[in-house]
Amino acid sequence: MKSRRTALFLTLALLAVTAQAQDQPQLNLPRVKLQAGMHQMDVQVAYTPEQRQIGLMFRAEMPQHEGMLFVFEQPTQQCFWMKNTLLPLTAAFVADDGTIINLADMKPQTTDSHCSAKPVRFVLEMNQGWFRKKSIRAGFQLTGKPFDAPTK
Repeated sequence: MKSRRTALFLTLALLAVTAQAQDQPQLNLPRVKLQAGMHQMDVQVAYTPEQRQIGLMFRAEMPQHEGMLFVFEQPTQQCFWMKNTLLPLTAAFVADDGTIINLADMKPQTTDSHCSAKPVRFVLEMNQGWFRKKSIRAGFQLTGKPFDAPTK
């Protein structure tokens, strides 16, 4: 009976720690350097479904030159929303070659859906206003390792 109580206690403690961890920002993702013309970005990369699901949730701040690149397995229409995201962001929906298809400003803590105008594999989130201040619009091409053509 005592071992059952101990096992139940340990299970409940593990569930509490897991639930609390889900309410924390993910900070230890791999990083990559991207460029938009002369402008450099240092972005974290969310490769897995779990990383993409959490994204930039629960972050109270993010330096202006930083962001997050979401990488999907294949091009499809991507839609993003901002539940549990505290920062106003702009999503750049990006084609395989780095061309920005469309941009969407997103308000914090909303469930409004913001979608790509065409199928894409990449979505780059930056602080809202970053693209506008740099005069970066749809049609602009980003460069960096994720957008390099595969070598044969």
